[in-house]
Amino acid sequence: MADSFLGFRRAGGNVGVRNHVLVLGINGLAGAATRRIGSAVCGTVTVATPYGRGQVGPDAEIHRRQLIGLGRNPNVGAALIVGVDRKALDAIAGEVAKGGTLVETVALDDVHEDALALTDIGLKKAAQLVRHISNQRREACPVSALRVGVECGHSDATSGLAANPLVGKVADRIVDGGGTVIIGETLEWLGAEHLLARRAATPAVARALTEAVARREAYPASLGIDLLGNNPGEENIRGGLSTIEEKSLGAVAKGGSRPLIGVLEHAQAPTGTGLHVMDGPGYSPESITGFVAAGAQLVFFTTGPGNSYCSALAPTIKVSAHPQTPGRLPEQIDFDGSAILTGGEAADATAARLYAQALAVASGTATWGEILGEGDEVFVRVGPSL
Repeated sequence: MADSFLGFRRAGGNVGVRNHVLVLGINGLAGAATRRIGSAVCGTVTVATPYGRGQVGPDAEIHRRQLIGLGRNPNVGAALIVGVDRKALDAIAGEVAKGGTLVETVALDDVHEDALALTDIGLKKAAQLVRHISNQRREACPVSALRVGVECGHSDATSGLAANPLVGKVADRIVDGGGTVIIGETLEWLGAEHLLARRAATPAVARALTEAVARREAYPASLGIDLLGNNPGEENIRGGLSTIEEKSLGAVAKGGSRPLIGVLEHAQAPTGTGLHVMDGPGYSPESITGFVAAGAQLVFFTTGPGNSYCSALAPTIKVSAHPQTPGRLPEQIDFDGSAILTGGEAADATAARLYAQALAVASGTATWGEILGEGDEVFVRVGPSL
């Protein structure tokens, strides 16, 4: 099959590029037991939020959306959800199961607050889930089944000149193949939002995008914070990016050139294919978790001097076009795009190589971040706790 990859077809109709058992702790009180279970059972990925009680209003809603979205991610073949009280646990577990994920649960309520008993039960359930999903096999799947997040971190001049446009070319190819691409970090559209708005499929999408940027810009200004020195950060400035507008003009290039279909809230799954933007934080850990909770199975992450952060659930392909970085970090950078700048290869040829590598990773080739265990998921908070 042309432009295909080998993935795991899920009951809900999605396709995973990995077959994880997620051990998901939904309350801070259950965090230690969640980590004990995950560390003891091979074939699991652990995500344990330090929050989950005392949150209200929009803060509670965004937290719930992140938990459910991570549990529903297509790379999760099954999930053991660990919580404190049975009522809250069942509410999250029920929503995760609606997405087609096989779910088991264990709560402190069930064991009379005995965290060691909770661990013992959880170990057995997690082991059973790993055994069960090990029966699943990869099948040929079309590129249209891919949902990809695009990220940049520790950017420099080479990011905007080469690495981000390179990923943008691959993003266009995925969209043209019927897939979905999500670009986030709202403050990294600042100064370039007019360019994205021109590509909006409807006036409503253009308006939602510009309003999202205005809200994000107004908040730090209301606190007297100057974005220069914060975004771009010191590492960006050292790399030759002097203003947020200069950084943004490079950052938006990784979204390619296709029409902008919609503006998502943080961790909100798109309802259709094509290019979407996600209104979310401007730093990699929270931004990438938003993509993964929205269903992204893969992440492209461009960097200039290097950035080791990866998603725990979605293979994160690190791309650098800096002439020195891939050689300096050979076990961290997955793809060397520096030939674009040195004149050794045409940009279209480099993009074809990166596209082929993305399909290989989707089919099971490990990224350096996976091999070295760099992955994590980081939750956004938008309000105080009770």
